[in-house]
Amino acid sequence: MSNRRKTMIDIRSMLVQMRQGASDRRISRNLGVHRKTVKTYRQWAQTQGLLRGDLPAMETLQQLAKKTLTTSPPPQNRSSVEPYRELVVKLRRENVEMAALWERLKERGYEGSYDAVWRFVRKLEPHTPEATVRVETKPGVEAQVDFGYAGKMLDPKTGKLRKTWAFVMTLSWSRHQYVEFVFDQKIATWLLCHRHAFQFFAGVPKRVVIDNLKAGIIRPSWDDPQVQHAYGECAEHYGFLISPNRPRTPQHKGKVEQGGVHYVKRNFLGGREPTSILQANTDVRRWCETTAGLRIHGTTKEQPLLRFQEVEQAKLQPLPASPYDLGVWKVAKLHRDCYIVFDGSYYSAPFRLIAQRLRVRGGAQQVRIYTLSYELVATHTRATEAGERLTNVAHLPAEKLAGLQMDRKACRAAAEKIGPGVVQVVSIYLDVGVMDRLPTVRRLLKLRENYGDEALEAACQRALRFGDASYRTIKRILSQGLTEAGEPAPPIIAPASTFVRSPEELFGRKLGGASWN
Repeated sequence: MSNRRKTMIDIRSMLVQMRQGASDRRISRNLGVHRKTVKTYRQWAQTQGLLRGDLPAMETLQQLAKKTLTTSPPPQNRSSVEPYRELVVKLRRENVEMAALWERLKERGYEGSYDAVWRFVRKLEPHTPEATVRVETKPGVEAQVDFGYAGKMLDPKTGKLRKTWAFVMTLSWSRHQYVEFVFDQKIATWLLCHRHAFQFFAGVPKRVVIDNLKAGIIRPSWDDPQVQHAYGECAEHYGFLISPNRPRTPQHKGKVEQGGVHYVKRNFLGGREPTSILQANTDVRRWCETTAGLRIHGTTKEQPLLRFQEVEQAKLQPLPASPYDLGVWKVAKLHRDCYIVFDGSYYSAPFRLIAQRLRVRGGAQQVRIYTLSYELVATHTRATEAGERLTNVAHLPAEKLAGLQMDRKACRAAAEKIGPGVVQVVSIYLDVGVMDRLPTVRRLLKLRENYGDEALEAACQRALRFGDASYRTIKRILSQGLTEAGEPAPPIIAPASTFVRSPEELFGRKLGGASWN
């Protein structure tokens, strides 16, 4: 018998029963040890004189048994996993967990139990369990967040199965929790889940403990973690502190690790057929308030929902007057056309910042553009369709602005302000022919900047009288000053005819006359 086996037996209780005359069989049944073991202890007790007189203290008996009780160790049975030792060692080096290891062994003919595999691996990998210190918080102080894969669910838009993630927020004191299924782990989704969770609890904890996922922490670090800007804004809006875990230490948020995604998978999702994500979110909300909320929690020994309703809910911080405007931040370059691209749409920014990198915050209602030093330079309403272009004309160069604003309607309006001659020329350009002559109209109207409205009107009137309203003619009239008083008479232009030369010149005779020669 090994020393370990000795310390597991209640020696004092065994000796008391021996003194009372109990048989070895009865003592064996009462203490759950083999009769041979009882017999060995009876012989030892007689030798040591322990069946009469005062019994020593328990610790004295244990020390006496350790020194004087000598028995041969029981034979060691050969483990059923031993033939697979090399495979077990190889798989454990690859960090294969116990359950998966057992499955791999069964695929190769192993018929033993999971417990046998567990015992074999523990002998291969002896270790001393690390001591932990349980940290309990006061009501309303802390919530822990877990975000993990939850299988596939139906997308109501496409009817197809998609990968799904579960967002779980657990209040550390009451263990009451909020669960929501989503199709991605984007920043906007992460922020929206927080908003929904706070609305579900009707309050905000003072601190939120999270993993170092990209939606919350840009650069994981125990000493100086870098918080994602939008998540920082969300924390400021609701008034909670962000408490990221030390990298690779999930035990630091153990309340949600075991009662979070793992619990949702085992209980709510266990054996559930794939359904629409909308239906799943409706069902899991009810599950949080019934199955999960009304269970007797293993640690608190109370129902999480009742602990929350009776104590913790009143300790949470109140919700702000309005929910957080979900802002997503990104850095974008301002292109030569004075637009940045954000979420598939285009937003203008001052042309002086062309080729620079700008910070863009996309909210539900607005898109705000900042310099890298957070100087606000542009504000736009959020585009409703992909590809939409939102423009503030003040952002564009002045010399480029006129052409952008002068469409057909604006050109006709400008012509009417100058005079009827210009109106007629513009109408000829825009209404006659199959060519798009809007650029020509813009150049024509731009002549007023150098020559004035009166001169442009007179030039158009003169060109119309001569039957040549081309842009080149009108510009030549203006450049040569032919609109002044005493202007030269227009040249006589022969009427158009089929043949430029007369029949006499063409045929060498009058029609009906002699031979051409």
